[in-house]
Amino acid sequence: MASSSTPPVRDNASGRLKRAASTLAGDTQTLVSDIKKAFTMVKNIAVDLEREKESAQIKELETLAVQLSESCDDCICRASAIHNVGNEYQPTPEFTDFKKLLDEQFMKLKAMPSQHNRLIRQFHEAVWNVHHENQPMPGEEEEDIVMTSTQSNLLNVKCPLSGKMITDLAEPVRSMDCKHIYEKQAVMAYLPRNGTQKRCCIAGCPKVLQAQKLVCDPFLLAEIEELRSINQQTEQAQNVEDFTGLDDED
Repeated sequence: MASSSTPPVRDNASGRLKRAASTLAGDTQTLVSDIKKAFTMVKNIAVDLEREKESAQIKELETLAVQLSESCDDCICRASAIHNVGNEYQPTPEFTDFKKLLDEQFMKLKAMPSQHNRLIRQFHEAVWNVHHENQPMPGEEEEDIVMTSTQSNLLNVKCPLSGKMITDLAEPVRSMDCKHIYEKQAVMAYLPRNGTQKRCCIAGCPKVLQAQKLVCDPFLLAEIEELRSINQQTEQAQNVEDFTGLDDED
């Protein structure tokens, strides 16, 4: 006997699109990680060449570093565009121009602060510090430096509910409204299931948290990985300083 109920075609289509978008965004994140590893390798080689005063070869590596940082930025923006379209798309009877939706999202993301400038600054800083450690780079005295290589775009470094550092979160999510970051399991347990609204747990934030607007976008994963790298560099520098201090005492 045939069922009289109509299968939820639109809901299924929306769910399949969201899953496909999540898979594509995840694959792109692996590519971003590989590009950043290549960038770090190029930066380290440039530092070695600076010690040998091989400035001509450093210029060639700088060109390669720029290409890698631009590719990294494009990958992150395209992954985020796919992620956003997959999460926001609602099927309609009319034809959907997905290329147009993706292009609009991509251009919107490209207009935001990018990874590119920060990566190139890291390259220049690493080379400069070989012979000018603890000295500002040329022009910094006059410029208003908004973001340095030791700063992050992330608004909070701890989940306000679990208390864990965001670099230690297994499933980080970010509110699309206020951009604050939570551990997924903790925030989902915090949100009531009866539809009652709950405000963001960050002190002073007026935004309301919504389950459907808590997402793990590719930008977030890249920024957390960058913060993890910054923390490691800071820790290594501190270890070197402590070791040097012990030598001085002897």
